[in-house]
Amino acid sequence: MVAGSDGKAKRAARDKAAARGKTAAPDGRARPGRVAGSGGLAGHQGLAAHDGESGRAGLATHASAESSDPAGPLEQLPKKAYHTELYRLQAELVKLQEWVRAERARIVVIFEGRDAAGKGSTIKRVAEFLNPRLARIVALPAPTEREQTEWYFQRYVEHLPAGGQIVLLDRSWYNRAGVERVMGFCSKEEYGRFLHQCPIFERLLVEDGILLRKYWFSVSDDEQERRFRSRLEDPMRRWKLSPMDLDSISQWENYSRAKDEMFVHTDIQEAPWFVVESDDKRRARINMIAHLLSSVPYHDVQRLPLALPPRPAAQGYVRAPRELQTYVPDHAAAFERHHDHESRDR
Repeated sequence: MVAGSDGKAKRAARDKAAARGKTAAPDGRARPGRVAGSGGLAGHQGLAAHDGESGRAGLATHASAESSDPAGPLEQLPKKAYHTELYRLQAELVKLQEWVRAERARIVVIFEGRDAAGKGSTIKRVAEFLNPRLARIVALPAPTEREQTEWYFQRYVEHLPAGGQIVLLDRSWYNRAGVERVMGFCSKEEYGRFLHQCPIFERLLVEDGILLRKYWFSVSDDEQERRFRSRLEDPMRRWKLSPMDLDSISQWENYSRAKDEMFVHTDIQEAPWFVVESDDKRRARINMIAHLLSSVPYHDVQRLPLALPPRPAAQGYVRAPRELQTYVPDHAAAFERHHDHESRDR
């Protein structure tokens, strides 16, 4: 805790920064948040940031950045260009994974943001070609009765990576600063304790060598509502909606205030927040993955050459009769006959 007039000045700077929708540095100076892109980096943890006055690439902690944009939505990235670049970036993620395995590195990537902001689909693309034994997705349910009596961060600690692992957190300990704060699932004391302890906890992780990356997916209110309606009308994706998701519409400004205050306290030099503009999901995925790759000093790891050995000659093995085993029905053949029949009828 900071004491004396210096401490009061720092707290005043933080409060002033929050009122302006900006974050504050650990030394009390107001600073804009960061927008994740494919640009270069400055330093190991101090990653590149956009100026808060740079138009659409501006700071998403301003109220306007997560509201309807009068200039209209970003033009969607062309599908062909998107898939080409995504595949290239996914190949780089495989190289990153091999570097993590070889160097026994530990990476934690936090995905936070509004409901329907595109976190889950981005995680899916990040993990698509990675080894699930090395790169794990962690999406914890609501805490149990026992977990509610534990230290708040305790249930997350057991999911932290060992050497050679990557953990992708689909939401994280920041639930306390977001949904728990807004919906009243935690007390004021618990909330205040979280804001105090979270920077300490994250500094300990970084000090121990964990590469911690935190991404906030920012979506406009109009685009969020469009995605909600799309899910509501799609029986294959309706499971993604819950009553609490729909409550977030009426709680829009409360979530904005909670996010701004969270940034003020937890956007620290050792573990900064990076904002991903996600009204266009294709651009969001490309920007986030490119930024993650640019933030880690990985390199291509030399692999041992592999070659298929010759198949040995038969040694007299006789396969058991097929009727002694139970096979799944050939649904594909039945479907194929039905499909051919319908095609002929047309």
